[in-house]
Amino acid sequence: MGKILIVDDNSVMQFTLTNVLKEEGYEIISALDGVKAIQEVRTKSPNLVLLDIKLPGIDGMKILREIKDIDKELTIIMLTAYGEIKDAVEAMKSGAFDYITKPFNNKELILTIKKALQSQSLSKKTGVLRKRLYEKTAIEELMGESQQIKQVLNQVNIISPTNMTVILQGDSGTGKELISQMIHQKSKRSDKPFVAVDCGAIPETLVESELFGYEKGAFTGANERKEGKFEQADGGTLFLDEIGNLSDNIQMKLLRVIQERRIQHLGGKKDIRVDVRIIVASKINLYDAMKAGKFRDDLFHRLNEFRIDLPPLRERKEDIPVLAKYFLNEANQELNKKIKGFRGDVMKFFLNYPWPGNVRELRNMVKKAVLLSDSEEIFLEHLSINQSAGATSMNAFQNTIGLQENSSLKDITHRFEVGVIKYALAKVGGNKIKAAKVLHINRKALYRKMKTLGI
Repeated sequence: MGKILIVDDNSVMQFTLTNVLKEEGYEIISALDGVKAIQEVRTKSPNLVLLDIKLPGIDGMKILREIKDIDKELTIIMLTAYGEIKDAVEAMKSGAFDYITKPFNNKELILTIKKALQSQSLSKKTGVLRKRLYEKTAIEELMGESQQIKQVLNQVNIISPTNMTVILQGDSGTGKELISQMIHQKSKRSDKPFVAVDCGAIPETLVESELFGYEKGAFTGANERKEGKFEQADGGTLFLDEIGNLSDNIQMKLLRVIQERRIQHLGGKKDIRVDVRIIVASKINLYDAMKAGKFRDDLFHRLNEFRIDLPPLRERKEDIPVLAKYFLNEANQELNKKIKGFRGDVMKFFLNYPWPGNVRELRNMVKKAVLLSDSEEIFLEHLSINQSAGATSMNAFQNTIGLQENSSLKDITHRFEVGVIKYALAKVGGNKIKAAKVLHINRKALYRKMKTLGI
């Protein structure tokens, strides 16, 4: 029901209010003076305060202001004698929700309290919705402005209000989990849990218990009953990342759960009903994996109600400046820096680099550059970092294209594109149609590029 703090120096009034409100199901905290009242607000976090205007020591008006300094959203109703109504009106100007005159009618008191708590609840919900709207807008702006991303966002808007299962297909770092969160936020399940599971990070022996839960004593070390991810996501969305890593046995059990909407704990005999929307993601093509016998065809067709393909960063270069600026601001805030931007040659490098790690790689590279920079801009040398595991993407890229002291950007780009296309053609035995698929461009675009490059 809610927790109410009663602040009144009259013990009879305290007793009366406490009994009336406890009968309505409210939890009651009491304070006889202002010092105690402020302490209780700090430590007990009440939902509402009934505050007498006339108190010994600190008066009600001053207590009101101090409580509002602690929690400006806290709802306060003033208790006042008939002759103090002018003070009560002044209190409302200072942030009190309402006032009640003594002696009061019990029904009137309870009605006022319920109205105040309902108003508070509505205000909080509005704040949450406003925050969610801001978060949705921020995420969509972060995704970029390219035609490919606009198409992805359009698909998200179409599928989100439904309960259909979604496959997100894309390379590592293309934002599959971000898109799954966006679908959840735009769905009718947005106020329920979003639970993400990395199927590639869980040892095969633990996958079943992690997804479906287990009973006490189900195996050595199972000292208590534990809910699985399906139960944790009940009513909401379950995101299964890299689903292609699941064994055939787990795929079969997953198919049963999706079809029947029931799970059974490991070591349990009782069916547990679950209501969960499924979103799955994979960096490998699940259709190709199914054709190759590496993914169950019955599970694939059950999951494949709607599919969204996420384009790699190299195919939407117009988004790179937007993303780089966003990640720069993010890194500035995290690392307490004030770097204003990127040198021109850095942005040219960004636009010509193939980004095998996609958006995740761009974010990491910008963050490292911000960490290293001691100026107001990011220079090319800030992108080159030797690590214990070997050279970073920048160094690897330099080796790939044969970067030399006197190399121009045009020369670098030409050598790199020639090398990549020749490698793709060699990989598919010279078949241009297959090479275009490998490079994720259409056949005509490949022909034009080959002609331009003289291949």
